Amino acid sequence: MKFLDDLIHKKIKPHFEKGGKFEKFYYAFEAGESFHFVTDKRTDVGAHVRDSVDLKRMMVTVILALIPCFVFGAWNVGYQQLLYNDFNAALANDAGLQFAAFKAEYSVPLVGALIQGLGKVLPLMLVVYATGGTIEAIFAVIRKHEINEGFLVSGFLITLILPPTMPLWQAAISTAFGVVIGKEVFGGTGMNILNPALTARAFAFFAYAKQMSGDKVWVAPNELLVLNGVGAEGHNITLMHDAVTAATPLGNAAVGSEIPAVIDLFIGTIPGSIGETSVICCLIGAAVLLISRVGSWRTMLGTLIGAVLVTALFSVLPEAAKDHYPILKVGIVEHIFMGGFAFGLVFMCTDPVSSACTNTGKWVFGILTGVLAMTIRCLNPAYPEGMMLAILFMNVFAPLIDHYVVQANVKRRLARG
Repeated sequence: MKFLDDLIHKKIKPHFEKGGKFEKFYYAFEAGESFHFVTDKRTDVGAHVRDSVDLKRMMVTVILALIPCFVFGAWNVGYQQLLYNDFNAALANDAGLQFAAFKAEYSVPLVGALIQGLGKVLPLMLVVYATGGTIEAIFAVIRKHEINEGFLVSGFLITLILPPTMPLWQAAISTAFGVVIGKEVFGGTGMNILNPALTARAFAFFAYAKQMSGDKVWVAPNELLVLNGVGAEGHNITLMHDAVTAATPLGNAAVGSEIPAVIDLFIGTIPGSIGETSVICCLIGAAVLLISRVGSWRTMLGTLIGAVLVTALFSVLPEAAKDHYPILKVGIVEHIFMGGFAFGLVFMCTDPVSSACTNTGKWVFGILTGVLAMTIRCLNPAYPEGMMLAILFMNVFAPLIDHYVVQANVKRRLARG
């Protein structure tokens, strides 16, 4: 380790410092150096705050909180692929086979499914990190400032909120849009108004709607035998190269189709974006963020309260309204467990940069986010998942919320004399 330290700091680093031949690329070098080594920068004058919690430690804590969602998400990708492969193969021998019955008896090796899923998830993650990291390095060199650690989390989040079957080039373009428009145009990490990961997802949703919504969000990539029909002479089988499609629970709920059981929604063995399907993994992540105090319990609880209030209100609407909007028939628990609500509540709403900062503001931000998310989900049949739009909308108003909270506090103090 000492040899490597001497090599980096004594032989390579001088070329990137002022006067060196690679001076212009100092901040790109500094990013790699500070990531792998303890910084040698020290304050030597003036009073300053000493604290063990810095930006890197906050980012690492969020990454640790996201690991359960990542691991389970990768496994679920492999599980869904193997499940659909085997089901379609079984149809060749039993035309009357029902998917629900097949799934109930289906068992798949844990390690085998994880390896299968990582084969789809890891390339997507590498593309996202390579694209976002390159853009951050370019902006750092142009602006002559250090590369911040914010994209460590943003890249992880972008990967987890995309469907596993999204083409890599679309993921790269969406990531670039999220980093540039969602963060860099505002000045970089800590200056952004919008959540960069959700900005990337919003671009993907509107630019590549076929891959992000409807019944196309999950396409098993392997060649599958798909049963088209049954003739008098036997089975009519067609080999499909673009595989089968499966609607997410929200997609089914929006059109009044059957949704999975609550236990499946809670565990997450359902089609959906990579990291959003498992509520239990989101709860583990929430525990990590709350114990470390990186995430705000006020924002989380406020979002949950807002969502429950709206779904409870919609549940008492007349049957005529529910016939027009079938998703209104879904229960409160199912609404909380479906889609990206739990993931957004834990990891997106609590973003310390783009959400409200004051304690009262966090309550307001959370409650309004929950209200908007469920309102959009229930009353917009074209877009049953409202969490993304709700959070982005409230990101815009977060500074205004904090402003009025601070002004109210100032007025109260002035009134007390």
